[in-house]
Amino acid sequence: MSKTQPLFQQAYFVKSIDEAAQKWSDSLGAGPFCMVRHHHCDEFTYRGTKEEADVSYAFGYLGDQMIQFIEQHDDKNSIYRDMYPDGGEGFHHIAYLVTDFAAERQRWLDMGYDLATELYADEVNAAYFDTRSLNGGFTEIHGDPPHIMGLFAHWKRLHEARKEGDPATYEMEDLSFYKRVPLL
Repeated sequence: MSKTQPLFQQAYFVKSIDEAAQKWSDSLGAGPFCMVRHHHCDEFTYRGTKEEADVSYAFGYLGDQMIQFIEQHDDKNSIYRDMYPDGGEGFHHIAYLVTDFAAERQRWLDMGYDLATELYADEVNAAYFDTRSLNGGFTEIHGDPPHIMGLFAHWKRLHEARKEGDPATYEMEDLSFYKRVPLL
């Protein structure tokens, strides 16, 4: 038996991250969602090739669970088009955090699951395994370096502090963690 892997994220492939974020905000109180448009990785592989699709992401919380929306802007091959080749939308993957990324990646390979995508971006590793036969989608393992954990904690705090009437989204470049106040 494997040790328990607590999920921290569920992700959905959508036609518009803006519309999905607004709908989840209005109906479920999720968010606010941080919009990361046209994300590009430092290193990337899709099923052994370097083909990287043009995608945008929205990240927000609903309670303790991170919700991610993914929008693909082109027709390149991707793990998203693997599930939704004709532009449909719906559940795509679950994700959990790992400290020993190499060992966890090898564990999934040893179980016989295809490594569909692997990437390095924002100083963190992530890998997506094709686990449709297991859970109807993909499974992502995501590294947990301190700077990323701090970002996730900040997004969660924004969700917890959210008030009625606050915007459903904000752009990544508008994210501010802390503003210095001059001493008196």
